[in-house]
Amino acid sequence: MALERLDKILSGTGRWSRREVKDLVKAGRVTADGAVVARPEDKFDREAVELRVDGEAVDGERYCYLMLHKPGGVLSATEDPKQPTVLDLLPPHLRRVGLFPVGRLDKDTEGLLLLTNDGPLGHRLLAPKKHVDKVYFVRVEGRLDQEDRRAFRTGMVLGDGLRCLPAELEVLEPPDTGLLTLREGKYHQVKRMLASRGKPVTYLKRLSMGPLRLDPELAPGAWRPLTQGERQELERLR
Repeated sequence: MALERLDKILSGTGRWSRREVKDLVKAGRVTADGAVVARPEDKFDREAVELRVDGEAVDGERYCYLMLHKPGGVLSATEDPKQPTVLDLLPPHLRRVGLFPVGRLDKDTEGLLLLTNDGPLGHRLLAPKKHVDKVYFVRVEGRLDQEDRRAFRTGMVLGDGLRCLPAELEVLEPPDTGLLTLREGKYHQVKRMLASRGKPVTYLKRLSMGPLRLDPELAPGAWRPLTQGERQELERLR
């Protein structure tokens, strides 16, 4: 059982600074397992204690995991001086807990994006040796066909020398659309692969990443915490 200071646990949620936590405790507004906390330096097991501020339960878990439906026109970055980023879509308290996007989607690409402050998990999801599947819905200029499907399945070598792992392409109706499954995530890879086939991408949306599936109830720009089941699925990738 690891004990941590109350001010560290509460400030880690991003909702209060350590100074503000001190003031909350002084005013008697913080309880731990029903008892008013006397000092901000008092230590607790964040996984076991029930913390409340003004009677409202506070999640003191170490890491945060959010599913975001990334809209077009937003950067997959933590900050940018000129353009909006995915963190700008979150409320202020969640921008202060060290969240970062796991992998990136191009500015004009939509779809599933995982935001977390769990660095080890993010590293494992992106590690090349893990080959975590990513599924995209794609629309192109022209028509996708079985020759494209065979080229993707074989493993393409692009004009700049990039060797792509074998990928799966399912041609949909109308035939300018398809589902593409990649097991890697090189820079602009989907667009580069399809451009090499003479079929530039006009729309791209990520539907899944490993065990995570984009929640159809999430509108572009909306987000939600991962469910317990989704988090357990991710844990299996560690």
